[in-house]
Amino acid sequence: MSNAGIPSVDLNDFINGTPEQKIAFVQQLGKAYEDIGFVAVKGHFLSDELSQNLYAQVQQFYGLDLEKKHAYEVPGLAGQRGYTGFGKEHAKGRTEGDLKEFWQFGQWVEDGDAVKAEYPDNVSVSELPNFNSLGKEAYKKLEETGKYMLRAIALYLGLNEFYFDEFIHNGNSILRAIHYPPITNEPKSAVRAAEHEDINLITLLMGASAEGLEVLNKQNEWVGITALPDQLVVNVGDMLQRLTNNKLKSTTHRVVNPPREKWGTSRYSIPFFLHPRSSMKLDCLAECIDAEHPIQYEPITAGEYLDERLREIGLKK
Repeated sequence: MSNAGIPSVDLNDFINGTPEQKIAFVQQLGKAYEDIGFVAVKGHFLSDELSQNLYAQVQQFYGLDLEKKHAYEVPGLAGQRGYTGFGKEHAKGRTEGDLKEFWQFGQWVEDGDAVKAEYPDNVSVSELPNFNSLGKEAYKKLEETGKYMLRAIALYLGLNEFYFDEFIHNGNSILRAIHYPPITNEPKSAVRAAEHEDINLITLLMGASAEGLEVLNKQNEWVGITALPDQLVVNVGDMLQRLTNNKLKSTTHRVVNPPREKWGTSRYSIPFFLHPRSSMKLDCLAECIDAEHPIQYEPITAGEYLDERLREIGLKK
């Protein structure tokens, strides 16, 4: 166990382990996702070196003049590529903007798939020649890790192991590089990121630069968690909760402001939001419906659901 009750698992047990280790991984992961919705994962594909190099590039980007950063803000994309300025996103049900700015990398479609027409191009940062190449490399490593996590989840749900593969191939995933700047004035009510649930299937978070991430456990207590150097923190998003008719738990989490003596420090965080293709149906799985668990959600596609949620958090008008 690590992180005050967040279970720790080793993906290597699933990919390269014995049949018994693979089964044990599936059960451990599934139970964690039913109970709290978060796990710490080692044995993944993202190296510490790549993570550190990307963080260094991200810090350099946020050190650019505001005018230069705003040159990478693309109108009409709802923040889905490039830069989004400070305070523009808020949690669902809130109006106060979160105390952050962010950059988003999206999918690179390189196999002639017609889905490419749905996605805007990624935005290149001319001042930092390694920014985009490192972003792409991290995106692909996290996407590969997520594929195996979803294979384990599929088995736990009684589905074919490769159930999710076709839906996440060239999926609408996002790698988001977030900067929470130093806090210069007493915040009215805003925190760095107000309590929320993620929109997507699963989120993979490489180690953030400072503490602050908290999850709400079953006892209604906020528990602080940190991704250790060799681990990713991987949590269930609302799309997977919806698909599984609430069997797997999309946990409420937040990023709190640091103690006053640390207000002068920045915080950086790089989550990977694993989304399926927009055409994937999120209708509740038959395997997750019975007399005790009647259907909780209306049918909807991933694309329709994403659009609805982007409006709720203020990124889309």
